[in-house]
Amino acid sequence: MKYLQRVEALTSAVVEQRPIRQVGALCFRRVGDDIEVLLITTRRTGRWFIPKGWPMEGLNDFEAAAREAWEEAGVRGKVKKKVYGCVGCEETLQNLFTVAAVVDVYLLEVRHTRSKYPERRERDRRWFGLRQAAEVVTEPELRSLLYKLSRRLRSKKPC
Repeated sequence: MKYLQRVEALTSAVVEQRPIRQVGALCFRRVGDDIEVLLITTRRTGRWFIPKGWPMEGLNDFEAAAREAWEEAGVRGKVKKKVYGCVGCEETLQNLFTVAAVVDVYLLEVRHTRSKYPERRERDRRWFGLRQAAEVVTEPELRSLLYKLSRRLRSKKPC
């Protein structure tokens, strides 16, 4: 989405008091019989969340979610094309105002983790077991997706 289009979309969302739409990646890996998920801290509040951002012109939403995972968390892998779920949150824009956001979440099975990536100095990243991850996130919808992931992956082979 080009900058002016984004400003227009955000302005109308604020005026109309409707949520903005974003995309995110629920990054996971298998460690033996266990499943771990990667969470990152948000810039403003430092709470644990998943990599997320804006839909990107020229990319499908699942591709944009994978790019956000790279930029914000330094991971690459196989991303599912179908939305896994949605999470509601708040997005602070340019430190001026807060607007509700709905994040379409895509599963990304991590294959590579790098120490050098674009936002490495702006956030912390950490691997969590599913139960621990569910305890540290504050958004109920994200907690629900983590529990759903536990049930789904324990009964299936890798993606």
